[in-house]
Amino acid sequence: MALNANDRSIAGFAMAGHALVHWFETPIPIFLVVWLAEFDVSVASIGVIVALGYAPFGLGALPGGILADRFGPKRLILSCLAGMSLAYLVLALAAVADSIYAVAVGLVLWGIAASVYHPAGLSLISTGVEERGTVFAWHGIAGNVGIALGPFVAATLLLVLEWQYVAAILAVPGLVAVAYGLRADFDPTAATDATGSDSPQALSLSELLSNSRVLFASAFAVVFAIVTFEGLFYRGVLTYLPEILHGLPAMAGVELAAGLEGIEPGDYIYVGLLVVGMAGQYAGGKLTGRVPAARGLVAIFAILAVLALAFVPVTAMGLGAVLLYCAVLGFFLFAIQPFYQEAVAVYTPPDTRGLSYGYTYLGEFGLGAASIAIGGAVLSASLGLFFAMLAGFALTGALLSAGLVVGLDRVGVLETDPDRAD
Repeated sequence: MALNANDRSIAGFAMAGHALVHWFETPIPIFLVVWLAEFDVSVASIGVIVALGYAPFGLGALPGGILADRFGPKRLILSCLAGMSLAYLVLALAAVADSIYAVAVGLVLWGIAASVYHPAGLSLISTGVEERGTVFAWHGIAGNVGIALGPFVAATLLLVLEWQYVAAILAVPGLVAVAYGLRADFDPTAATDATGSDSPQALSLSELLSNSRVLFASAFAVVFAIVTFEGLFYRGVLTYLPEILHGLPAMAGVELAAGLEGIEPGDYIYVGLLVVGMAGQYAGGKLTGRVPAARGLVAIFAILAVLALAFVPVTAMGLGAVLLYCAVLGFFLFAIQPFYQEAVAVYTPPDTRGLSYGYTYLGEFGLGAASIAIGGAVLSASLGLFFAMLAGFALTGALLSAGLVVGLDRVGVLETDPDRAD
């Protein structure tokens, strides 16, 4: 069915917002490599600084959802886009100050601004769009486009420009999107009006606490832990992979065409991993209709654990093996995401679904950022130990997912929806 005018307007606005959140998010690991040389700091120190930026991205999801209900999702998304753009301009000015602490300020500002997008964007689609399934699909694709384009553009511009100018240029699309959003005209509650529902209201503190207690007394407590360990793996591997790839012996023999000598091949391998991830996310989404969420999580976590343990041996096999490895890793790193999103739907009641996804992003992006700080210190000690740590995160996720498979709810430990569980 074709989208009506209101659905199209919301879709365009939300897709722009989702693409840009990840457009700003994914160049940070590329910049990390530059900052290590620019500011003469250790990997452990830069890990803590980058974690300070990524942590608010997830920790702000819950207050972001409450603010979206109170002030409206459009206003929150516009503030998000403007805030992220201004944060990147602060990053650019950090070069003028010649201070890694100024970089930290810019990253924290970005994380705070970006944190409100997911609850606000999903809220807008859920209350304003009649063809939600179609728009959610396009919304996800837009996010994947931002994930791939952000580091690609950053790596390419770094070939000819200093990093601070690249940061300033990356801020421009966000400012353009703000101008577009100010002109966008749509009804953010069209879907609720069409079904006779009242517009959503902000939860009171007592309601928030009550609903949270209900959630964490159910199987969602296990799902939340699963998502957190997925976030620890995801953040750890994606943040440090560009730096790791640059230092691999397999990269030393790569000869680039004339005029491309300044390009780091590892940056484009990293971008390729993200592009393959788009296929993984699509395949994972299709499989959620055929494979129970918990079983899918067990399988993919197990694969990620094996891949983590295989990294060091594979890198000794040459460039071809590294390319194949990164393609497989990218596929499964993103294929797992539709499964944990489905698990939230399976193991939570409908009337707490919005709050459930708020906690989901807190675990994925907020608590998951801890692996950046931890990973920097571990990576400074040993590459093998770093990937062993990632394997530990994946194995823990697999064990927790196995708990859902065997049905903790069926033995009275946790509550869930038996009609939708495995």
